[in-house]
Amino acid sequence: MKYAVIEAGGKQYLAREGETLEVDRMPLEVGQKVEFKEVLLLAEDGKVQVGAPQVKGAKVEATVVAQVKAPKIIVFKYIPKERYRRKRGHRQQYTRVRVDRIAVAKPRAKKASEAEKSKASGAKKQPAAKGAKADTKSAAAKKKQTKKPAGGE
Repeated sequence: MKYAVIEAGGKQYLAREGETLEVDRMPLEVGQKVEFKEVLLLAEDGKVQVGAPQVKGAKVEATVVAQVKAPKIIVFKYIPKERYRRKRGHRQQYTRVRVDRIAVAKPRAKKASEAEKSKASGAKKQPAAKGAKADTKSAAAKKKQTKKPAGGE
Protein backbone atom coordinates (compact mmCIF):
# COMPACT_ATOMS: atom_id res chain seq x y z
CA MET A 1 0.00 0.00 0.00
CA LYS A 2 1.31 3.41 -1.00
CA TYR A 3 0.87 6.40 1.30
CA ALA A 4 2.54 9.69 2.11
CA VAL A 5 2.61 12.20 4.94
CA ILE A 6 2.21 15.70 3.54
CA GLU A 7 2.28 19.17 5.04
CA ALA A 8 -0.42 21.68 4.16
CA GLY A 9 -1.26 24.84 6.09
CA GLY A 10 1.24 24.03 8.83
CA LYS A 11 -0.43 20.68 9.60
CA GLN A 12 0.46 17.13 8.62
CA TYR A 13 -1.92 14.78 6.82
CA LEU A 14 -1.78 11.10 5.87
CA ALA A 15 -2.56 10.80 2.15
CA ARG A 16 -3.51 7.57 0.36
CA GLU A 17 -4.37 7.32 -3.34
CA GLY A 18 -8.13 7.47 -3.93
CA GLU A 19 -9.03 8.79 -0.46
CA THR A 20 -10.25 12.26 0.48
CA LEU A 21 -8.68 14.72 2.91
CA GLU A 22 -10.01 17.82 4.58
CA VAL A 23 -7.25 20.44 4.69
CA ASP A 24 -7.47 24.05 5.85
CA ARG A 25 -9.34 26.22 3.36
CA MET A 26 -7.49 26.93 0.11
CA PRO A 27 -8.70 29.59 -2.36
CA LEU A 28 -9.43 27.09 -5.16
CA GLU A 29 -12.47 26.21 -7.25
CA VAL A 30 -14.16 22.81 -7.23
CA GLY A 31 -12.55 20.53 -9.82
CA GLN A 32 -9.23 22.40 -9.79
CA LYS A 33 -5.99 20.40 -9.48
CA VAL A 34 -3.56 20.98 -6.61
CA GLU A 35 -0.03 19.66 -5.93
CA PHE A 36 1.43 19.15 -2.48
CA LYS A 37 5.24 19.23 -2.81
CA GLU A 38 5.96 19.17 0.93
CA VAL A 39 6.12 15.37 1.29
CA LEU A 40 7.64 14.47 4.67
CA LEU A 41 7.39 10.67 4.45
CA LEU A 42 6.74 8.23 1.64
CA ALA A 43 5.95 4.53 2.01
CA GLU A 44 5.63 2.13 -0.91
CA ASP A 45 5.73 -1.68 -0.90
CA GLY A 46 7.32 -1.85 2.54
CA LYS A 47 10.03 0.72 1.71
CA VAL A 48 9.87 3.90 3.75
CA GLN A 49 11.61 7.14 2.76
CA VAL A 50 11.83 9.79 5.43
CA GLY A 51 12.60 13.33 4.26
CA ALA A 52 15.22 15.59 5.68
CA PRO A 53 13.08 17.72 5.91
CA GLN A 54 11.28 16.65 2.69
CA VAL A 55 11.52 13.70 0.32
CA LYS A 56 13.26 14.93 -2.84
CA GLY A 57 11.27 14.58 -6.04
CA ALA A 58 8.06 13.43 -4.33
CA LYS A 59 4.69 15.12 -4.75
CA VAL A 60 1.03 14.38 -4.14
CA GLU A 61 -1.47 15.35 -6.85
CA ALA A 62 -5.07 15.97 -5.80
CA THR A 63 -8.34 17.42 -7.05
CA VAL A 64 -10.60 19.79 -5.10
CA VAL A 65 -13.91 18.04 -4.42
CA ALA A 66 -15.71 20.65 -2.27
CA GLN A 67 -15.40 23.64 0.03
CA VAL A 68 -16.98 22.59 3.34
CA LYS A 69 -17.64 23.95 6.82
CA ALA A 70 -17.25 22.08 10.09
CA PRO A 71 -20.08 22.01 12.64
CA LYS A 72 -20.51 25.18 14.68
CA ILE A 73 -18.69 25.41 17.99
CA ILE A 74 -20.25 27.53 20.74
CA VAL A 75 -17.87 29.37 23.07
CA PHE A 76 -19.72 30.52 26.20
CA LYS A 77 -17.94 32.47 28.94
CA TYR A 78 -19.70 32.86 32.26
CA ILE A 79 -18.65 34.28 35.61
CA PRO A 80 -21.20 33.61 38.37
CA LYS A 81 -22.49 36.51 40.51
CA GLU A 82 -20.82 39.04 38.17
CA ARG A 83 -23.49 39.39 35.43
CA TYR A 84 -20.86 38.41 32.87
CA ARG A 85 -21.95 36.25 29.93
CA ARG A 86 -20.36 36.10 26.47
CA LYS A 87 -21.56 33.79 23.73
CA ARG A 88 -19.56 33.38 20.53
CA GLY A 89 -19.59 30.82 17.77
CA HIS A 90 -17.01 29.56 15.34
CA ARG A 91 -17.29 27.49 12.17
CA GLN A 92 -14.03 26.33 10.58
CA GLN A 93 -13.78 26.18 6.78
CA TYR A 94 -12.05 23.29 5.01
CA THR A 95 -11.21 22.27 1.47
CA ARG A 96 -12.00 18.63 0.70
CA VAL A 97 -9.51 17.14 -1.77
CA ARG A 98 -9.31 13.70 -3.38
CA VAL A 99 -5.78 12.29 -3.68
CA ASP A 100 -5.30 11.24 -7.31
CA ARG A 101 -1.65 10.20 -7.39
CA ILE A 102 1.46 9.97 -5.26
CA ALA A 103 4.39 10.57 -7.62
CA VAL A 104 8.10 10.04 -7.07
CA ALA A 105 10.85 11.23 -9.40
CA LYS A 106 13.45 8.50 -9.76
CA PRO A 107 17.10 9.53 -9.34
CA ARG A 108 19.00 9.77 -12.61
CA ALA A 109 22.11 7.68 -13.22
CA LYS A 110 25.40 9.30 -14.22
CA LYS A 111 25.49 10.17 -17.87
CA ALA A 112 28.20 8.87 -20.19
CA SER A 113 29.32 12.44 -20.92
CA GLU A 114 30.14 12.98 -17.21
CA ALA A 115 32.32 9.86 -17.25
CA GLU A 116 34.11 11.10 -20.37
CA LYS A 117 34.75 14.50 -18.75
CA SER A 118 36.40 12.84 -15.77
CA LYS A 119 38.63 10.82 -18.13
CA ALA A 120 39.55 13.95 -20.08
CA SER A 121 40.56 15.82 -16.93
CA GLY A 122 42.82 12.90 -16.04
CA ALA A 123 44.48 13.10 -19.47
CA LYS A 124 45.51 16.75 -18.89
CA LYS A 125 47.65 15.76 -15.92
CA GLN A 126 50.01 13.62 -18.02
CA PRO A 127 53.72 14.55 -17.95
CA ALA A 128 55.23 16.72 -20.70
CA ALA A 129 57.13 15.31 -23.69
CA LYS A 130 60.76 14.11 -23.33
CA GLY A 131 62.46 17.18 -24.84
CA ALA A 132 60.30 19.77 -23.04
CA LYS A 133 61.56 21.26 -19.81
CA ALA A 134 59.04 21.59 -16.98
CA ASP A 135 58.54 25.15 -15.69
CA THR A 136 58.70 24.94 -11.89
CA LYS A 137 59.02 28.63 -11.00
CA SER A 138 55.92 30.50 -9.88
CA ALA A 139 54.76 33.77 -11.43
CA ALA A 140 55.78 35.74 -8.31
CA ALA A 141 59.31 34.34 -8.46
CA LYS A 142 59.61 35.34 -12.13
CA LYS A 143 58.58 38.93 -11.33
CA LYS A 144 61.25 39.18 -8.62
CA GLN A 145 63.94 38.10 -11.08
CA THR A 146 62.96 40.60 -13.76
CA LYS A 147 62.79 43.66 -11.46
CA LYS A 148 66.15 45.25 -10.67
CA PRO A 149 66.77 48.04 -8.16
CA ALA A 150 66.87 51.59 -9.57
CA GLY A 151 70.10 52.45 -7.70
CA GLY A 152 73.66 51.98 -8.98
CA GLU A 153 74.43 48.99 -6.83
